[in-house]
Parts: sequence; C-alpha cells; structure tokens
Amino acid sequence: MLKAAVVILNYNGREMLRQFLPSVLQNTALPYEVIVADNGSKDDSLAFLASNFPEVKVLASKENGGFSKGYNTALNQIEAEYYVLLNSDVEVTPNWIAPVIALMDSNPLIVACQPKIRSFQDKKSFEYAGAAGGFIDHFGYPFCRGRIFDTLEEDLGQYDDYKEIFWATGACMFVRADIYHQLGGLDEDFFAHMEEIDLCWRIKNAGYNVYYCPESTVYHLGGGTLHKSHPRKTFLNFRNGLVLLYKNLPSSQLYTTLFVRMVLDGIAAIKFLLGGGFNDFLAVLNAHFNFYKNLSLWKQKRRDCRKLKIIDSNTGILHKSLIWSYFVKRKNKFKEIKFCK
Repeated sequence: MLKAAVVILNYNGREMLRQFLPSVLQNTALPYEVIVADNGSKDDSLAFLASNFPEVKVLASKENGGFSKGYNTALNQIEAEYYVLLNSDVEVTPNWIAPVIALMDSNPLIVACQPKIRSFQDKKSFEYAGAAGGFIDHFGYPFCRGRIFDTLEEDLGQYDDYKEIFWATGACMFVRADIYHQLGGLDEDFFAHMEEIDLCWRIKNAGYNVYYCPESTVYHLGGGTLHKSHPRKTFLNFRNGLVLLYKNLPSSQLYTTLFVRMVLDGIAAIKFLLGGGFNDFLAVLNAHFNFYKNLSLWKQKRRDCRKLKIIDSNTGILHKSLIWSYFVKRKNKFKEIKFCK
C-alpha cells in the first residue's frame, strides 16, 4: 500500500496541468504516487495527459460531480495510508511531503494537515485559500493566519510554528485515509467551497486534531475554476456557510447563531445590490431559498454528525464576530485577533 497518494482533481484544466504538474512530478517520488482524477472534463485534458505524462495514473469520471464528489469517487479507488488533496494550480517545492507526513506519523490524533500556502503570483505573501492555517469565527466566517477577509500578510516567518488549527485548506490537504472514509469523506451536497471546513469540523468533533506544518511550502495560483466574484461561487459560499453551521454547531448555539448569520447575509446582499452586484445579490437570495428548500436534508445530515460526535471542539473558533473586529475595530492581522481562553 502507498504511504501517500497525491490526488489532483482536474476539470477542463489542461493549461493548469501543463504549467503545474511538472513541479509535482519532479518533487514527488516513491513511496508517494501522483494520480490525476479527471472530473468529466470536456477539453483535451485526458489526451494531453496521455501524450505528455504517460507515467501519471488517471482516474476518469464521466461527469463533473464537483470538488466533493469528484474526490470521493477517486479516493474510493485508491489504497494509501494518507491522501494528499492537491489543486491543479499548485506549484510544490522540494521536500514538500515528508515533513507533513512525519508530523502526522508522530501523533495518530492528527488526521488532517496543511503546509504553508503562499501566493504563486506574489511569492512573498500568503495566499487567500489557506495561508498558514484556517480558523472560523462564531458565525462561521473563515479566516487564516496570514489572511483575514481580503487582507493578505507578507510571510516574514511570523507563522513558522507547528500549530493546531480549525481547518486545513482543500488546495493542499493531507488526511488519513481510514478516518476520511470513516467520517464519510467530503459532503457531496456542498458540491464545492467550504467542504473542507465541514470535513475538518467533523474531524475535530470526533476527537481528532487538524494541524499546520510550516516546514512544507507550496504556491497556489487560486481562482482556477471560479473567480471569487463569480455569482455561482457567491451562491455556494453563502449556501454552504449556512449548511456548515447547521450541521456542526452544538444545539445550545444553533438557532441564535444561525439567526445572526442570516441577518449578516442579508446585510451582505444589500451591500452587493448597492454596489451594482445585482447577480451576487440574487445569488445570496437563492442560497437562502435553497437552504430552506432542502432543510429536511440538512436535518438528516445534522443527525448523522451528532451520531459521530465525541466532543464539540472549540479549538480554533473565535467566539466573537470577525466582521466587527475587521470592519469596525480595523484589526486586519491574525496576531491582532484575541481568542477567548
């Protein structure tokens, strides 16, 4: 059995594969293997791989099931101790795998882990999707060491410590294969966006840990599938944000937290509208309607999560409003955010 399988999910990403796959192959050797899981691409990705990278194993699906289903389908076919979920727009560096695996091998409670994520376009700065490890606030807004909302920090070594975090980015996530399957993998109803946060929340509530490893660095381009301003991404982020809270929050916090989050979403929708973002305004409304329409589905998912629960983990949750800290108090760096003890 492989020690680790590096699995790149591809959807119409021929140019991403051309640009970034060589660095992955150059810096990945046995006992690790690189596998491309094609998610029903309509371009010539498969022909390109066959012609230019015949040594790469390819698992092809006939349809685009999104990030979650695409990975679940592929990982069900792969036997390895660890999976490395790697975006197709990531440039890796020498020795990028070994330090993370060594950290996880040293502690069986570490089930998911991420390396340092820096920007491919500005290699001195952290990258939006992950930076130096993910956290959430009381109302489910994600942020990172090195990135709060759209403010990115330069990497000056301020986060070169091993750190327990709340979520590891799906751009480059290491995860124990057995626990991944035990917890049901990524939620396929999320389709894409925030599914890794949901998985990490389940991991933590099941009594395991999620970590950040500073000794490994990768560079992420970002925005390869949907630009951050795309209405479809707006819909998924707002809908999945509600589902994330509904599935995982303790009962004592569920309804008050969800109500405040809905109010904040309404304010965001109005801001989109006043700023000329009519399609994003509609996307927020559609996200809420979709959440209400499928409430019976989310209720069942919540019941399933409660069955898996050992604890309600608070490690990595900011028990106050990040929006208030950032927009009102003007705290835009992680070190300025004070967590409750």
